[in-house]
Amino acid sequence: MQLSQSRLFQPIELGPLKLRNRVVMAPMTRTFSPEGIPNDLVAAYYARRAKNEVGLIVTEGTCVGHKAANGYPNVPYIYGEKPLAGWKKVVDAVHAEGGKIVPQLWHVGAIRKADTAAGPDPSIPGYSPSGLVTEGKEAGVTMTHEDVLEAIEAFVKAAEDSKAIGFDGVEIHGAHGYLVDQFFWDKTNQREDEFGGDIAGRTRFAVEIIKGIKQRCGADFPVILRFSQWKQQNYNAKLAQNPEELKAFLQPLVDAGVDIFHCSTRRFWDAEFEGSDLNLAGWTKKLTGKPCITVGSVGLNSGFIDEEKRDMIEASAVAKDSFENLAERLEKEEFELVAIGRALLQDPEWVAKVREDRLDELSDYSKKSLMQLV
Repeated sequence: MQLSQSRLFQPIELGPLKLRNRVVMAPMTRTFSPEGIPNDLVAAYYARRAKNEVGLIVTEGTCVGHKAANGYPNVPYIYGEKPLAGWKKVVDAVHAEGGKIVPQLWHVGAIRKADTAAGPDPSIPGYSPSGLVTEGKEAGVTMTHEDVLEAIEAFVKAAEDSKAIGFDGVEIHGAHGYLVDQFFWDKTNQREDEFGGDIAGRTRFAVEIIKGIKQRCGADFPVILRFSQWKQQNYNAKLAQNPEELKAFLQPLVDAGVDIFHCSTRRFWDAEFEGSDLNLAGWTKKLTGKPCITVGSVGLNSGFIDEEKRDMIEASAVAKDSFENLAERLEKEEFELVAIGRALLQDPEWVAKVREDRLDELSDYSKKSLMQLV
């Protein structure tokens, strides 16, 4: 089946989210917000994708209001009068083009390094569940019980502010080795209180965030959770070694109120567990019944990071054969939504070109394209 004839371009309703198609713009950090304030260029960037028919936009990671949330200069904040006013302009611009948009709420945890020009106070070290950035490698400080509660409140307040300025929901960044994921991962969470323990116990930090958002924003305010098995500190990491462990991980999150799971993989066509072709999104939907977003090198022939060089791939050719694979999985209803990252960053008109079978007009991805960020 051609992707142009697949479910990808059919509208879908997921609770209060009414989307014109199943295409999601994946969150991609850009560092284009001086002093943490999204400006008119940021608004134009997202509005251009909405104008070109992206169904749902997930913003770049935006830092919650905790003293150690940020890890990189010029990343937008989701707290404070000026950043929130900037995001209000973004939301209004996207809505004017008929799009839907949610912010990705982010705290980098132990990835943060003091004195790296990451505001608002560069001298503050990274915070993490057990003072670890990966197995056996210490970084930053171990969070006290009070620190944990403060970080939970920062996420909940960010969601509350997001709703107030018109966002259509929120996504919690629980992937790739950042703070929420550091609580999930046994190599970085060795706590002995209620925020540690077995695979289900390690979800408690995220569970309290989700519950808090639902209590303060209402049950009908959509909460998306992005999670991953792999970490930027370890590509081979696994939260769950098998479907049984994945079920134990997911169930507390479902019970807390997650509406949609965003299942981050580096290549969407890779099977998650032996004995099945299902990817992580496919398994997550099978185990929970919840709507899922798949992501990972859609339409490209390589991952974003080279495993050996641990650096950005210089070029990724358009891989048209992956479109057929994606169309087949959509037809089987393995997942509801498909997140597009690099390809959509490179080409704002990606949706129309694929929908109209204009595949020869798709552009290759390159490092230069990323730096242009048009």
